[in-house]
Amino acid sequence: MDLDNARELPRAGFNFDNCKRNATLLNRGFKPPITTKTGTTIVGIIYKDGVILGADTRATEGPIVSDKNCAKIHYLAKNIYCCGAGTAADTEMTTDLISSQLELHRLQTDREVRVVAANTMLKQMLFRYQGHISAALVLGGVDKTGPHIYSIHPHGSSDKLPYATMGSGSLAAMTVFESRWKPDLSEEEGKKLVRDADPTGVFNDLGSGSNIDLCVIRKGSVEYLRNYELANKKGKRQLDYRFKTGTSTVLHTNIKDLLVTERVQAVPMEIS
Repeated sequence: MDLDNARELPRAGFNFDNCKRNATLLNRGFKPPITTKTGTTIVGIIYKDGVILGADTRATEGPIVSDKNCAKIHYLAKNIYCCGAGTAADTEMTTDLISSQLELHRLQTDREVRVVAANTMLKQMLFRYQGHISAALVLGGVDKTGPHIYSIHPHGSSDKLPYATMGSGSLAAMTVFESRWKPDLSEEEGKKLVRDADPTGVFNDLGSGSNIDLCVIRKGSVEYLRNYELANKKGKRQLDYRFKTGTSTVLHTNIKDLLVTERVQAVPMEIS
């Protein structure tokens, strides 16, 4: 590859070169485009033997449902998964980048990755971009120090909690956790609690909807339960809407013949 061509290659990762241009346009009275509304309900809890993450499966573009069954629980490491809310492209890119960094860290140290290391990498990256990356995350995993749940905000702040919710339906889901969560829940109790909390956000938030995904992380094993709960089942058609000929009365009939004429004009050909 020529050296001059190599210099023209775009840089990897996120690019915010237009931020200064956009700020200048706004100062001159330019009307910015309206922000697209997004919606999600993602949750996570610590139970007796590990961590359970939950997420809805609706992807929206403002008032439009663009995907009814998308995956919002992302792989970071064998023992760490992460739920993403916000802009779908930002959450995908952020988790993919950190997942590769965690794998390099595992190869270099030759040991299982700690959940706190994933939390530090994620919040340092988001803080670097000062909230321009729209990624609100619920991080969960199990390592040698036990189960851990972190909520990470787009500006880079994080909280370590026994249960966490993020997204536009987070307040509704948090009401279930605050009233029913307790230490040392069994796995079945934890699944039921997450299954009940996530639909609370689904049914009280227009941006959340469709199905419920669960991810159970234990010491040494992970179980990703895709479409664990079908919160919005599609109903079956009860009636037959095909009507027999003659059901509706014909008031009058008017038939006209359409005459179509075509004119073909000969073009003289010249042979040179």
